[in-house]
Amino acid sequence: MIGIVVILGVSWVLLVFIQEKGLSVLGFIPLKKALIQFSYGLASVMLIRAIILFFEAQFKSFEFTANPVFNPEELFSSFWYHFKSALTEELMYRGALLYILIQRIGPKKAIWITSLIFGVYHWFSYNMFGGAIVPMIYILLITGVAGFVWAYAYHKTNSMTMAIGMHLGSNFFLSLFLPNQPYGELLYSITGVSELSEWNQLYVALFSGLGPSILMFFAIKLYLKMEKKFNDSEKALT
Repeated sequence: MIGIVVILGVSWVLLVFIQEKGLSVLGFIPLKKALIQFSYGLASVMLIRAIILFFEAQFKSFEFTANPVFNPEELFSSFWYHFKSALTEELMYRGALLYILIQRIGPKKAIWITSLIFGVYHWFSYNMFGGAIVPMIYILLITGVAGFVWAYAYHKTNSMTMAIGMHLGSNFFLSLFLPNQPYGELLYSITGVSELSEWNQLYVALFSGLGPSILMFFAIKLYLKMEKKFNDSEKALT
């Protein structure tokens, strides 16, 4: 949590001295709206991840084996760990940096630049820099596209909270089924995966890697449409 406090402090300094703004531009206030956007992001991406995993199971013909030593405390610890991780990364890449770039060079360039930086960052976080080129391109693609979608969410909602919810939901959901560190396979483990041809492996990898981001983009569009409809109805009543 100390790291998050430091990032918030640096963000405040940058916003004050560069844009003469405070942390309010990050969209944590009003609290009710922020919580609604966070909850929508969390719930929608958990559903999206479940849909993608279901179809991936059909492609690879694998099965789910229940974890015989399920630990509720570990489940909560995983959620808290991924919340701090998602919040940290969102503050770094979709926080003050994105806001300042949007004001200085416009939303399109700002979203593309921060998405590229987010993708390159994962080369280092996955310890891939300087390794095989194809995996590096794949990681850059799937994390960069996810970063693009979350930056788009910030731009359209004027708040980080939906992106935080989506980022948290995506990472936390994967810890329920896939091996990961420090938490993984909390509910189920995947067994009996079928062998696929190289081309089919590529298709499934692209589907599982890009599919969630594409669906998240449409989930954001749906939220914006519902929000506009709600606001229009509120205005009609006044």
